Amino acid sequence: MTSKRTFVPLTSHDCPDKIFKGGSRCTIPREMTERNTPLMKSSRAELSARYLTALRTYLAKKRLEDGDRAQGLGRAALAGGLVTRDMALVHEQALVALAADDFVDMRNGALKQAGYFFTQALIPLEAAQRATQEANRHLQQHNETLRLHTAALASGNLRLEREIARRKAGDMVIRKSKAQYKELFLASQVMQRKLRQLTHQIISAQEEERKKISRELHDGVVQTLIGINVELSALGKGAFAGLRTLKTKIVRIQRLVENSVNAVHQFARELRPAVLDDLGLIPALHAFSKSLAARKKINIHMTAFDGVEALGDAKRIVLFRVAQEALTNVARHARATQVRMSITEISGAIRMEISDNGKSFHVGKTLHAKNPKRLGLIGMKERIEMVGGSLTIESAPGKGTTVRAEIPFSSEKTKK
Repeated sequence: MTSKRTFVPLTSHDCPDKIFKGGSRCTIPREMTERNTPLMKSSRAELSARYLTALRTYLAKKRLEDGDRAQGLGRAALAGGLVTRDMALVHEQALVALAADDFVDMRNGALKQAGYFFTQALIPLEAAQRATQEANRHLQQHNETLRLHTAALASGNLRLEREIARRKAGDMVIRKSKAQYKELFLASQVMQRKLRQLTHQIISAQEEERKKISRELHDGVVQTLIGINVELSALGKGAFAGLRTLKTKIVRIQRLVENSVNAVHQFARELRPAVLDDLGLIPALHAFSKSLAARKKINIHMTAFDGVEALGDAKRIVLFRVAQEALTNVARHARATQVRMSITEISGAIRMEISDNGKSFHVGKTLHAKNPKRLGLIGMKERIEMVGGSLTIESAPGKGTTVRAEIPFSSEKTKK
């Protein structure tokens, strides 16, 4: 009767005590794979004896349950740290021993039956080997996943570092912007304070100018008009000794009226000379210089470039006001006897230069002083800058003062 071979799969329940159970596979501890330890040698010797006994029994009886017994020997070998090669040596030793004892006749199929027994004994070892291979495969997959995660983490760290650097740069820009804003805010506060001071000084200067005009009108024009009224009242009463006296009175009244007219004309010219609009900049400057020179006993020499009349009204008015202020300052403060005023054409601009031989002053201190005296200089500078020009003032002991104004100029005459 031929026996049927039974192959029993290894499950987690088949793992020996020294094998770590994990799902449906067994994982062999590393220490069990070491080959030549005394424990391994004693385990193999003990297994050899058990294997010989079991094989002898199987070959004598050929029962199906001996296949399970062979697998049990394989599990014992696995528990003892033995591998397939060890089991092959054990099987070989058992065959040699059986052949030497003449226990069985190897020629009558016994060798084949012994091979079946050996195959059953190898089942647990093969299952453990497959489990190990599966575990290694999972470990490799885990390592690959870990490598990918590590690469992703490195990439994420790089992006994070770049984002941190970007935000740090942004924070630096914000801090710089805040610092600049603070500086601009403080500068604006300073400018506002200066503007308030300048406005106050301008208002004070306007009030002083109004007071001066009021006083001059009262002391000049009003007093003259009062005198005219008195003379006219006397004429109305008719108390005269003769025609000669009447004519004298009339001549006196005419002189008073003429003085009043001259005073009014003088105020009008200072406010805005009509000749500037009617004849142009050069005649207006010539008339103002002539009047100032006569009144202040100053010699004013003027030369002018005729093409300056091609400037627009706004620029011609600016040049007139700057010259007016500069010459007035010379008459009031410089104690000069000679003044030279020139208007020339330079590259792309008109230059007006006014120099005197009077006493000098400290330009920087005067411009920063908190008094109305600097308002004339600031006014000249602001007027020139309003039309895109520039103003420089030079003053040195023994050399007098020079005011130099330059404004853009083109040959085309454009009225603004």
